[in-house]
Amino acid sequence: MKVIEIINQNKGKRKLSFEVLPPLKGNGTENLFATIDKLKVFDPLYINITTHHSEYVYKELPNGQFERNRVRRRPGTIAIAAAIRNKYNIPVIPHIICSGASAEDIEYELLDLQFLGIEDLLLLRGDKAKDDRIFTPTKGGYTHTTELIEQVNNFNDGFFNDGTPIKHPGEKFTFGVAAYPERHEEAPNLEMDIKYLKMKQALGAQYAVTQLFYDNNKFFDFVKRAREMGVTIPIIPGIKPLAKLSQLTIVPRTFRCDLPEALAEEVIKCKTDDDAKKLGIEWGIQQCKELYAAGFETIHFYTVSAVDSVKEIAKEIL
Repeated sequence: MKVIEIINQNKGKRKLSFEVLPPLKGNGTENLFATIDKLKVFDPLYINITTHHSEYVYKELPNGQFERNRVRRRPGTIAIAAAIRNKYNIPVIPHIICSGASAEDIEYELLDLQFLGIEDLLLLRGDKAKDDRIFTPTKGGYTHTTELIEQVNNFNDGFFNDGTPIKHPGEKFTFGVAAYPERHEEAPNLEMDIKYLKMKQALGAQYAVTQLFYDNNKFFDFVKRAREMGVTIPIIPGIKPLAKLSQLTIVPRTFRCDLPEALAEEVIKCKTDDDAKKLGIEWGIQQCKELYAAGFETIHFYTVSAVDSVKEIAKEIL
């Protein structure tokens, strides 16, 4: 069953999904599976698996100079997706990104996923490389998600990227995309961001999952404006509870999201990680209950550094 079918089948029910990271290069799957073990009791609709651009690593040479090399610290998105599905029998959605990949790389990812029978994707541009000032596409790659979508659509239509027909086409991929309640950092304004979302919908996106946010009013306003501009696909709210003292400033800065005044007033009272974690859980419960009450029946959780917090929130809202 496709993910959009699972979402539609569960209308009228409070449900969740969540996102995990592949293990760091050289690490095993113990921590990853421990995360899933904690959250599988809440019957998640699906699990997203992120993928990451390579980054520069500097190695000191015997002569004292430094050599710069690109390294992917978290490979294995496709393999991890297969492992999760096989171990837990939970639908999986691997991320496919433009960042750090050529069209040929993406084609091989699609082939591998097709061999595995994994048919649901989340298509994203991805972040710029850590040390790049602006997003720079890989040689032979893409600048925009819409270009990536077009490649997937061509693959679904039975053609490789060079136009060669696929002799034995498999099941067609379905896909979701990202949305930004407080606009993407590179968008000139929210209206332009929504126009891009509508364009992705026209190209076949079946749903959108939002960047994390803490102000429900901004999310509600975004959805209202998107509907007025013709976006009809489901828009799934993405939530990440604050879990550490450092996140109280780092997360809003990194993800370009504002803290509502009521949360900001509590943030300044936090003195320890335990204070921050408690606040994150309390705010997350309140936020999710309000989202459910407003009719957003599926909530997507970002679990990095917040698995226990997500578990505590889920216990209170489901």
